[in-house]
Amino acid sequence: MKTADTDPAGGGGPPDAAEADRALKQKHRAMWASGDYPALASEMLPELGAILVEACGIRARQKVLDVATGAGNAAIPAAMMGAKVVASDLTPELFDAGKRQAAERGVSLEWVEADAEALPFPDGGFDTVMSCLGVMFAPHHQVAASELLRVCRPGGTLGLLSWTPEGFVGQLFATMKPFAPPPPPGAQPAPLWGKEDHVRGLLASGVSELTARKQFLAVRNFSEPADFMRYFKSHYGPTIAVYKFLGGDAEKTAALDQALVGLAESFGDAHGDAPFQMEWEYLLLTAKKAGHV
Repeated sequence: MKTADTDPAGGGGPPDAAEADRALKQKHRAMWASGDYPALASEMLPELGAILVEACGIRARQKVLDVATGAGNAAIPAAMMGAKVVASDLTPELFDAGKRQAAERGVSLEWVEADAEALPFPDGGFDTVMSCLGVMFAPHHQVAASELLRVCRPGGTLGLLSWTPEGFVGQLFATMKPFAPPPPPGAQPAPLWGKEDHVRGLLASGVSELTARKQFLAVRNFSEPADFMRYFKSHYGPTIAVYKFLGGDAEKTAALDQALVGLAESFGDAHGDAPFQMEWEYLLLTAKKAGHV
């Protein structure tokens, strides 16, 4: 969700590469566990998971893996189709909310703590491998893409829904960049997953029948731009991490407040019964894994 190399979780860490990667993943886990992403997803993004499930053509009895599932925004709709679903995420703190939602809808899923860059699943174990606003935040894009391909069976479906760089959420990260710590070495900007040519390059000859289209999510949750700023400041882990990095600097905090309000104003529109509304752009991409079924 950014147009430039911003990692709100921060970089650095010990010199050993493996230790540095573990430290980075722990920062990412803590970042997504902060605030209340399950509430944000259920209040603002509920239809996106179902859109991805429909695009993937998920059916009953299929084996489905949802990578970086969060609270199961896509995994639960897949289970409601009768699929056998594994919901995996680096941040298991998000699972409790997902389990409650699944129980309310009368479905069961398997919830597995897993790093998208080192999935603990066998080769070709799933008919569909998908990710809704999740795998895009794995710092090493090619590693994550290769894992998605590895665990999908030949002829199986890959489905990805990602914020675009030029859309609202991509611009949110661009807006936060001047206030955030520098990204760790080797980390790539998350919104590149919202660029079709980038994802084509990651998947390369590993897929066929790739289709992609940009669509918009209508956001009607805020009565004014300042409401967006206050909500993301309290609910959204990456935004919380940037404010934490500022360390209580009143001047910088006020400047970031103003920048976020200005961003919302630039993307928002006030008319009709809804006093303020926005359109957030995302890329919906599906493909078939190459090879014999």
